[in-house]
Amino acid sequence: MNEQAKQLNDWPMEQKCRALVKALERRRFTARFCPAAKDAAEAVIEHARTAETVGFGGSLSVAELKVRERLAEQGKELLDHGRPDLIPEEKMVIMRRQLTCDLFLTGTNAVTQDGCLVNIDGNGNRVAAMIFGPKKVMIVVGRNKIVDGGIPDAYRRIKQLASPPNAMRLNKQTPCAKTGFCADCDSPDRICMATTVLERKPRLTDIVVLVVNEDLGL
Repeated sequence: MNEQAKQLNDWPMEQKCRALVKALERRRFTARFCPAAKDAAEAVIEHARTAETVGFGGSLSVAELKVRERLAEQGKELLDHGRPDLIPEEKMVIMRRQLTCDLFLTGTNAVTQDGCLVNIDGNGNRVAAMIFGPKKVMIVVGRNKIVDGGIPDAYRRIKQLASPPNAMRLNKQTPCAKTGFCADCDSPDRICMATTVLERKPRLTDIVVLVVNEDLGL
C-alpha cells in the first residue's frame, strides 16, 4: 500500500476512533486519541512518570508499544507474570501484586462503538485488575478491536477472532487452539472463563483508554 492509499484508508478509521473517544468520555472514562502506536507509547511513559510499580496484563497490544525496556531503564519495578523463567508460585505472587500496583497496563478484547469494553479471561486476574485495585489503569485499544454493533457483536469478535489464536499462542490444549474455531469447550485449559463488560468507569478506579488508529494485538 502506497502512502496516499494508507492515508485514505486511515482517515475513516480515524473518524471511528475519535467517535469512540467521545463515547468513552460519555461513559466517564478518560479517553485519548492516538494517531499511531508510537503516540500511545509516549502516553504510557507520561502516565508512568510517578509510578514505582507497573503491572502487565499479558496484552499483545501493550507489547507492541515496546515500552517495557523504557520503563525498566527508568527504574520501575515491572510486574510481568508472563516471564518464561517464572515457576507457577512466582507467577501467582506477581498476579496478586498487580492488583495493587501503581500502574496496570492492558489491552481489551473488544470495544463497542458506543464505549462498552468487553473482555474474556481465563484466570480473571487481568479483568480483576482492570476493574479495581491499581492506582491507575491504562487500556490500549487498537482500531481493530472496535465493533460496530453492541455487546453480542463484541462477544462474537472475541470468540471468533481473539480467543482461538490466543489459546494457540499460550499453548493451551483446547479445540480452538487446533482448529481455529470456538467449540464452547469444557477443557481444563479453556481460556474463556470470566466475561466482563465495563459499561461505565468503575467509581474507584482511574482508567485511561488510549484509542489508537492502528491495528494492535489480536
